[in-house]
Amino acid sequence: MKNIIQSVLESGSEAIIIDVECALSNSLPNIVIVGLGNKSIDEAKERIRNAFSASKIKIPRKKITINMAPSDIPKEGSSYDLPMALAILKASEMVNVKLPDKTIVMGELGLNGEIKAIRGLIGKVIASKSLGYKHFIIPSDNGAQANIIPGIYIHQAENLKDLFQSMNGGSSLAFYPSSGDVQPTKNSSNKPQGQQLITLDDVVDQDQAKRAMMIAASGHHNILLNGPPGSGKSMLAKAFVGILPDLTKNEALEVTHLHSLVSKQYETIITQRPIRSPHHSSSHIAIIGGGQHPKPGEISLSHNGVLFLDELPEFNKQIIEALRQPLEDKVITVARVKSSATFPAKFILVATANPCPCGYFGSRKECSCLPHNIIRYQQKISGPILDRIDIYVGVDEVKHDRLLRNNQKNLRNWQSIVSKARSKQLLRAGKLNNDLSNKEIKKFCQLDKPSEEFFNSAAEKLLLSARSYMKVLKIARTIADIDDKEKVGLPHLTEALQYRKKDIYL
Repeated sequence: MKNIIQSVLESGSEAIIIDVECALSNSLPNIVIVGLGNKSIDEAKERIRNAFSASKIKIPRKKITINMAPSDIPKEGSSYDLPMALAILKASEMVNVKLPDKTIVMGELGLNGEIKAIRGLIGKVIASKSLGYKHFIIPSDNGAQANIIPGIYIHQAENLKDLFQSMNGGSSLAFYPSSGDVQPTKNSSNKPQGQQLITLDDVVDQDQAKRAMMIAASGHHNILLNGPPGSGKSMLAKAFVGILPDLTKNEALEVTHLHSLVSKQYETIITQRPIRSPHHSSSHIAIIGGGQHPKPGEISLSHNGVLFLDELPEFNKQIIEALRQPLEDKVITVARVKSSATFPAKFILVATANPCPCGYFGSRKECSCLPHNIIRYQQKISGPILDRIDIYVGVDEVKHDRLLRNNQKNLRNWQSIVSKARSKQLLRAGKLNNDLSNKEIKKFCQLDKPSEEFFNSAAEKLLLSARSYMKVLKIARTIADIDDKEKVGLPHLTEALQYRKKDIYL
């Protein structure tokens, strides 16, 4: 038992503790790794040999057998290199420092003895912490990520040689408590992920659309922009993330973890809200997530940020329909034969659409589409998906003589209004308006008798579904918060009803 080093295997939000055992026997010098590891784990024997040599550490000239228990669970990745190296050192009695109980070791070894950053460290640490593990030996490059997580103790290792000397000095290995602060790394970016910064000031006119965007940002509502090509729909959508408040500490932790599972710079800390804008030709797995070993897709990478689907009807129908669960439940479950994983997917959907294939139906320019083509184009998005979108707004063509004029709106005003409205919601219910349950809607969106009679009459004439009925109330509650009103009134209801889907448009 004394030659066991513990590491962790993360599966979704669950953790499986891996016991890395080592035994030495008198036979031809060799390293044998058992325990259902994949190719990268089998290749670890060469990385270990070279790391020992570069660090001037003599590897035992015996048969080295390494077992990764439980042996019936498939394992992959290079994060087990360091646990295997320490297990060898302990089995050969080359180190005499006893690690604290329930210590997790993670790290990839370079051929020069360097301990390299690993993928998905935040999720591994959080999952291990839930099982009572509080001490972690990790690569130095992952130190900033681990430091975000409160209540743990960290030892950051730069290379195998220094770690070997620290564990061979006769004293205990130094662990330092995490600060719980978000400290941007050298690769961190202050720009929204994947986009050049565009502000609402760059969009000419479109006051109604900007108002709708502000409401969507304030209450975390999904929004669809409809209008002819060149009217500013894409610019509005890309500017949307700029009026959202900064990530909180917990949100930054979640976003960084998800991005570290797929990003090439997996030691980076994400400090700004992500905006993901996949192309309409993207595959189902790229959008939803999946693979032999499930990984998050675009909808999870936009968690706590914005999922921008430009030209929504052009996306594959299977992809559009797959949005039903995340739009409703804020999570996505990816199931495979060997395993399944549930990833968070709490994003604001910002979508754009043209009214027809040529884009000019209902505009000043003549439409060249046949009637049946227009109907077929508009039917590409099913009723259940349309019912889950909160706000529909038309984006009109801009007059040419307005294009070169300066816009008087100030971005700081938009951000201030959104932040203030969100603060009111969090103080009142502990969540944003779009996340309110039906019970909470009845409590926080109470109407006086004239407003209720008007709203019921309008809902009857507009044939609103029960879901749409509640969504209008949520939007009205958000508008009231923006106007700094305690109760939802008739003006808030009438404006909210204007943002429901029009029959002649998508």
